[in-house]
Amino acid sequence: MEKDKLQYVRENVREVPDFPKKGILFLDVTTIVKDAKAFDLCIEYLYENFRDEKIDYIAGIESRGFIFGAAVANKMKVGFIPIRKPNKLPAETIKETYSLEYGTDTIEMHADALKQGDRVLVIDDLLATGGTAVAACNLVKRVGAEVVAAAFIIELDPLKGREKIENNGVKVVSMLNYDLD
Repeated sequence: MEKDKLQYVRENVREVPDFPKKGILFLDVTTIVKDAKAFDLCIEYLYENFRDEKIDYIAGIESRGFIFGAAVANKMKVGFIPIRKPNKLPAETIKETYSLEYGTDTIEMHADALKQGDRVLVIDDLLATGGTAVAACNLVKRVGAEVVAAAFIIELDPLKGREKIENNGVKVVSMLNYDLD
């Protein structure tokens, strides 16, 4: 994608200092979604990176991954699989617990959402340390499906989430990279 289009999307990322706690700079993508052109550029970027891949489903990670993932799934004419926080999905689920900086968290997927051999693209808005994305990829793999790649709008390079995902054998694609310096 051309630099001017990437810059347009970057200009639509709202930076919120000290959220959710002091010392954190939160990169808010709701301002991307609010701007129709910026949102379209994001969906187009993800679509262009994967349109020639055989993909059966897009798995979006709660909650902003739902926004981008569902739009890409629609454009690719494939199904969408929500990966959610615990106790949000109505049928039988499988769970994956992962480490955070302070403690653990868990995500879930319907146990029957995917089957052996399905090819899945995992999408979220932002890649930080990679814990949630690795957990989502593990859920997909546990049912015998294949993770084609994990894709993000924003990647925070210093937090090395890409390395964690790639060390699990999954390709990573990010639209915008941030150094945070």
